Amino acid sequence: MNKDVVKKENRNLPRVRPYTDILEKEDGFHIFMDLPGVEREDLVIDLNDSELEIRAKSIIPKNEARKAIHLEFGDGEYVRAFTISDTVDREKIKATLKSGILELFLPKAEKAMPRKIEITGA
Repeated sequence: MNKDVVKKENRNLPRVRPYTDILEKEDGFHIFMDLPGVEREDLVIDLNDSELEIRAKSIIPKNEARKAIHLEFGDGEYVRAFTISDTVDREKIKATLKSGILELFLPKAEKAMPRKIEITGA
């Protein structure tokens, strides 16, 4: 978790802005987000107009049989939002969650894809 932890007034969990990498490739944009401890059912991805919002909760099961000596990782809520441009095909956005890493694929719209220009001779 990074240092952007902020407690929200009506929440019991600290809010964290997860570490994120964004890569642009020829086919689209790939977003990789570090969400340790998050299960698929605790992850919500919403697209409203041009805003993509990711919210997730990580709840660490409590074990009363063990005594905690030192804890640096605990329950938390991850929140991150991005503004999506018209170059993204919103209908084809895909998301996968594997081993605590969320990968979002935002494909480029057909109009934004590079294309070859045919050269004709006169």
